[in-house]
Amino acid sequence: MQTLFQSLARTVIAGLVLLLLIVIVVGSPVVNLQSHAWWIFVFRWLHVTVAIMWVGLLWYFNFVQIPSMPRIADEHKPAITKVIAPCALFWFRYAALATIIMGLGLASMNGYIMPALALHEPFTPIGIGMWLGLIMAFNVWFIIWPMQKKALGMIPAEVPEKARAARVAMITSRINTMLSIPMLYCMIAQQHGGL
Repeated sequence: MQTLFQSLARTVIAGLVLLLLIVIVVGSPVVNLQSHAWWIFVFRWLHVTVAIMWVGLLWYFNFVQIPSMPRIADEHKPAITKVIAPCALFWFRYAALATIIMGLGLASMNGYIMPALALHEPFTPIGIGMWLGLIMAFNVWFIIWPMQKKALGMIPAEVPEKARAARVAMITSRINTMLSIPMLYCMIAQQHGGL
């Protein structure tokens, strides 16, 4: 049992096996791979799962890592800047990308992608959430990530440029944190009448 939890891959596989067992025991006896409704559900589950990773990492950066960095002794900071942050930023970027792909796929499968993006009723809440998510993903890939590569020394940059890049990345990350609050609300409001 201990070896199961010492490997992230084995832990995730165990989680998927547990999910499969729950579906078999409690769920429908037949998973219909040709059912449009079943695939919509799968895309929604995947969308929510990767969105949790994305927003969870966003909030980790803003609620834990950024505020903690000034309290970390200089000799220990490379553990964050050279090891933890690059790894977290990898999962952060690709969780953002997967969230957008799954979300747009879900909206397309449900037939509301264009009305939602145009903010037409009755898809205004989900449309607002989609636009906020798209802005956040743009920020991740085209502002935060390029600035973090400079700030973390992954690409050459002078010291003043690194400091500026770190500041721009932090402010943009804070903007995304701010946007994540109404984005999550709008995503949930669409199906549950919150707007």
